[in-house]
Amino acid sequence: MKIAILDDYLDSIFHLPCYSKLAGHDVTILTQKYDDPADLAGAIGDAEAVVLFRERTKITDELLAHLPGVKLISQRSAYPHIDVDACTKRGVLLCSKQGAGKAPSYAAAEMTWALIMASARQIVEQNASLKSGQWQMGIGKTLRGRTIGILGYGKISRVVAGYAKAFGMNVLVWASEASRKAATEGGLDVAASREAFFAAPDIITVHMRLTPETRGTITVDDLARMRPGSLFVNTSRAGLVAPGALLAALDAGRPGKAAVDVLDTEPLIDADDRFANHPNVLATPHVGFVTEDELDMQFGDIFDQVVAYANGDPIHMINPEVWHGRKAKPA
Repeated sequence: MKIAILDDYLDSIFHLPCYSKLAGHDVTILTQKYDDPADLAGAIGDAEAVVLFRERTKITDELLAHLPGVKLISQRSAYPHIDVDACTKRGVLLCSKQGAGKAPSYAAAEMTWALIMASARQIVEQNASLKSGQWQMGIGKTLRGRTIGILGYGKISRVVAGYAKAFGMNVLVWASEASRKAATEGGLDVAASREAFFAAPDIITVHMRLTPETRGTITVDDLARMRPGSLFVNTSRAGLVAPGALLAALDAGRPGKAAVDVLDTEPLIDADDRFANHPNVLATPHVGFVTEDELDMQFGDIFDQVVAYANGDPIHMINPEVWHGRKAKPA
């Protein structure tokens, strides 16, 4: 089967142990981003299966119109970037392993903690000061005894809460009603209200899925309630924050700092981008999940879906009516 793997910017997938699962298939790996659907379709060619690298490419009806030969899209986790109705209309099966049975992304949790530690102890600034011959440049903050607020309570949140407890921090949670109940049952404190949640912590870290309902859920008013010396951390999705809200909040001094691994424009290649160059921002280029271990786990699941499809027994189907419709047709 001809397979096209999209958006592998670092040309990393070929080197993963799980790549051996595609042995015997004709695989093309695309290492650049195509903004024009026709150009992307030309690069995909006559592939029958398309493998997505996270949410880097949006699957629209316009794109699928250029790809009549594609019968399978294989990816992992949520799919806000995919027009499922268009897939179904055009007979494209979408397979995506969801939360049940998935391990948390320890890589993302570790990245969250790395950003927190780097911000609290001014790691980047202190390093730059040393390299410039200036020795120490400022005074950092100890985490022990401070309060971290966790917005959203899922698998990654639980891991981050564990890190915070290990560092002697107080943990405060705000999430959906069901998730607040789960946090309470897990022995964590839940804020009395959303307003109280944003006002209290020294650090707020975001761990939510981006859906139509959660897009822009963090507003200017939410951020304005944060303390002047507080830190806002986002390793989930930039779209969870209302457009322009975080930059405006930083300019206003609440929160005092931000540490983010997700940006409104990805990939961001503008060296003069105002947000990325803000003096109170520590930004990294969406590398929270980019570790050998995490990629091998994720693409192992994705390739299992491809192999299952090739063997005539697809798994993790999002629009199974496409497959059942094919099977119902006379040979």
